[in-house]
Amino acid sequence: MTTGTNPAETSGAPSRRRLLAGAAGAGLAVAAGVRQGAHAADLRPLGTYDVVVIGSGAAGMTAALTAARHGLSCVVLEKAPTFGGSAARSGAGIWIPNNPVILAAGVPDTPAKAAAYLAAVVGPDVPADRQRAFLTHGPAAISLVMAHSPLRFRWMEGYSDYYPELPGGLPNGRSIEPDQLDGTVLGAELARLNPPYMDVPAGMVVFGADYKWLALAAVNARGAAVAAQCLARGAKAAALGQKPLTMGQALAAGLRAGLASAGVPVWLNTPLTDLHVENGTVTGAVVTRDGTPGLVRARRGVIVGSGGFEHNAAMRERFQRQPIGTDWTVGAKENTGDGIRAGERLGAALDLMDDAWWGPAIPLPGRPYFCLAERTLPGGLLVNASGRRFVNEAAPYGDVVHTMYDVHGTDPAIPSWLIVDQNYRNRYLFKDIAPTLPLPAEWYDSGAAHQAWTLDALAASIGVPPAALRTTVDRFNTLALRGEDLDHQRGDSAYDHYYTDPSVLPNSCLAPLWLPPYHAFRIVPGDLGTKGGLRTDARARVLREDGSAIPGLYAAGNASAAVMGHSYAGAGSTIGPAMTFGYIAARDVAGGS
Repeated sequence: MTTGTNPAETSGAPSRRRLLAGAAGAGLAVAAGVRQGAHAADLRPLGTYDVVVIGSGAAGMTAALTAARHGLSCVVLEKAPTFGGSAARSGAGIWIPNNPVILAAGVPDTPAKAAAYLAAVVGPDVPADRQRAFLTHGPAAISLVMAHSPLRFRWMEGYSDYYPELPGGLPNGRSIEPDQLDGTVLGAELARLNPPYMDVPAGMVVFGADYKWLALAAVNARGAAVAAQCLARGAKAAALGQKPLTMGQALAAGLRAGLASAGVPVWLNTPLTDLHVENGTVTGAVVTRDGTPGLVRARRGVIVGSGGFEHNAAMRERFQRQPIGTDWTVGAKENTGDGIRAGERLGAALDLMDDAWWGPAIPLPGRPYFCLAERTLPGGLLVNASGRRFVNEAAPYGDVVHTMYDVHGTDPAIPSWLIVDQNYRNRYLFKDIAPTLPLPAEWYDSGAAHQAWTLDALAASIGVPPAALRTTVDRFNTLALRGEDLDHQRGDSAYDHYYTDPSVLPNSCLAPLWLPPYHAFRIVPGDLGTKGGLRTDARARVLREDGSAIPGLYAAGNASAAVMGHSYAGAGSTIGPAMTFGYIAARDVAGGS
């Protein structure tokens, strides 16, 4: 079968960064100054708390749990009709060096190793004191969560740091993930948990670390054993009458259970419309509740954990390189930058707004699919519109998209195409489609997938030069048989081998394409959420351009500029810092006790 695609979809403006002049931000700050404290008497009073937290993701709920355990009264205000945000949708890897879980498992981490590694990964983009704050307080944040919620965690053994060859990098990894949690601990509140990005197969209990092996279940003994373990866990949970949760579902549910035990209310369907300021200090949140505006007052501080702006088309157009849109992200749909914009109106500085937690994605009908194993397994390669390889397909997913944008202006790479053969399809799980089974017809109808019996026909279907695609595949096959990628060094890093097939030798990342039909999958710059936001200091306080802190205002998670800068240290580099800076913010509000 050969399918076509719409050329208009593949065209885009040259890559560019659209940043507004500083005068615009200054104007917003002046406008905010005029409004601050105005009309408070006209707003319906909704209560007064020591701490008001905006957002019920990992950052917000960790902040609220920490505040409560420091004796502060707290409320969590959530825009969505569900709690958990993007964290609930995620795999919930957590990257926090020297945490008690990995140390108990014997991981050879040390503060010196972690500091050297983070500094090498992040570089000068993030102040050293913010890096130190993350490394210093991260382990304590995990300890507090375990002490005051039903959450327990597992080491994701073997999930390498993303740059393990750098000083302090660990090839066996530092990442942890939630252990299995029985959702019945939440009672009726479980129904209000934000659903996962991708459903776990029915009857199975699957951890994030299992997916590496489930992709290989048809061709690998350990993969088959892991699949059997997942089924056994599911059967046991069913027999016990449990509602087993893992990954992001477990993380969000566990944090919510901790808040329930601490008596912290979580108000759903309560979007933030503005921050309330009195005498230059943020003293509350203006929200919409039950369809009418109201004011929730904060005696000691407001912590913004409202997520990024991935679903705000105007902000993406304003700040990010093109082509971009809101259709390629898997972040929670409510993430439209509300907290970031509210802070900006008060004169907050913004950082990293051009960046996101990128990853190659297939724009499937209805929602995108964020590719991890599929682009790394042997027997596949990525090509651009010229039919040429341009990147190490097994590199960290953020790096792949950065490269897509970097080259797009001179050699278009958005969309790119993942090319595989039938041997690959016979061996490996693709998304949730078992080996050998046909892909859904709507994938082909939408142009997300193409199939042809020759490389020339496939090239014609996806609109790349046939001769170039043939030459690229021939060259790739030669390198794969040799086991050495001389062109893009695929397989040189230990990380490259995580989502691969250990039975393929001499390089588990590389196998030739030889068996028709051939398949192509459209690849676009997807993301897990944006990573730019309010500039904060080592205490999670929101800063102005001049470096002064806005009194009473804190931020954590994707509402703040990431401590990872433009890079990504390892699996869970979004959630680990989100939880940590939520913890730091609440401690600071409490006086650092």
